[in-house]
This record gives sequence, C-alpha cells and structure tokens, in this order.
Amino acid sequence: MHLLQPQPEVTTSSLVSTHSTHQSALSSNTVQLSPWQSLQTEHDQVEWLILHFNHWFSHQNVTLVKGDFEPEYFPAQNQAPARIQFAHGFFNSALHEISHWTIAGAKRRLLPDLGYWYAPDGRTLEQQHLFEQVEIKPQAIEWLFSTAFGRKFRVSLDNLTGHSGNGAVFKDHVFTQVQHFFSGESKLPKDAAYFIQSICSCTRDGKVLQLNEFTRESLD
Repeated sequence: MHLLQPQPEVTTSSLVSTHSTHQSALSSNTVQLSPWQSLQTEHDQVEWLILHFNHWFSHQNVTLVKGDFEPEYFPAQNQAPARIQFAHGFFNSALHEISHWTIAGAKRRLLPDLGYWYAPDGRTLEQQHLFEQVEIKPQAIEWLFSTAFGRKFRVSLDNLTGHSGNGAVFKDHVFTQVQHFFSGESKLPKDAAYFIQSICSCTRDGKVLQLNEFTRESLD
C-alpha cells in the first residue's frame, strides 16, 4: 500500500496503559493456540496473528488474510466481512496494514484501500515527501505493535527505484510520533490501543509498553 493523500484521523483513545472498553474479549474465551513464545517460524507466527486478530476484532466485521501480491483493503460487502490483505504472508506487512486500518475512520473503512490512491515505486521527490507525511503515524503505530510482539521494527521509505528522500529525518519523525503517543500529545486510535493491549496480554503477561523501550538509535 503506497499512501500519498493525507486523510483525517480518528484518535479517540489514550495510550496503551489505558484500559480498553473491549476488555471482555481478553477473557478465558480468547482463542488458544501455542504460546507466542514457543513459535519458532515466521509461518507459525503469521498463523497465530491471523487467528488472534480475527478473534479480537470479530465485533468489527473484519478479517486479516494473507495475499500473494501487494497489500490491499477490501470493504465489507454482500454479507462478507471486510478484509485486510497483507503482502506475501509477511508478518511485518500484516502489522503495517493493521496500523493503517486502525487509523482509518468508519467512512474510510467503507472504501477500497481505505480511500487512498496508489503511486508505484519510482515516486518523485515531491511524491516521496507526501508519502512520508502520511506514513509517520502508521509506522509509529507499527513500531508499537512490533515491540509488543518483541520483534525488530524497521522504517520503510518504500521507494527503491525513485527518490528515497531523507531517511534520517523520516526516522526522527517516527520516533517523535511515538514519544507523542506516550506523552498524550497525540492519542492512539482506539483500535490500535486495544490491539496493543491484546498483544501484551499474550506476549508480555499484560505488561504495558514503556517509553524507554523505544530509542532513536534502534531505527538506524
């Protein structure tokens, strides 16, 4: 998914330590698979993520699915739930697409690809600047997701054959955005906060994320 149009963001929940209104979804009825810590392969982790995401967000009429090619979002239609399709079965792609979905409001979730328009690899410098502008918050949220899972996060400029922009500056902005989530200057979308809480309940014995787990140096 290449995002080049800034869109309004829904931010109705405070950071990860806030108790979710969906706490009941974390009851004893939560889907039981092998403990996260015992999963050794990317395939097994992806299957765990799909099953748990689809359970945690069943009330949202949305499913997470593996795709063979580029990621794409398909709104619900004809009694079928919406689909968040991530690329090539990659775990990091799934987290990235989920981050975009959590930011999208109800109206954008009714639109193909959440209402964004596509520009292929090979963007101009101007297009790349716009791409980076709308990618700061999604990638900051993806970093929170990755850390909750204990996985390495890497920023993506996603323009291998075009102008790559200033990677250091973009990393600065992503790090600053994470700081703003912790300080409360920016509010996490409620679905992002719920997802993080749900992950932490399975991977960290419920321990919430801490600001000192995020450093600018770790992005280099």
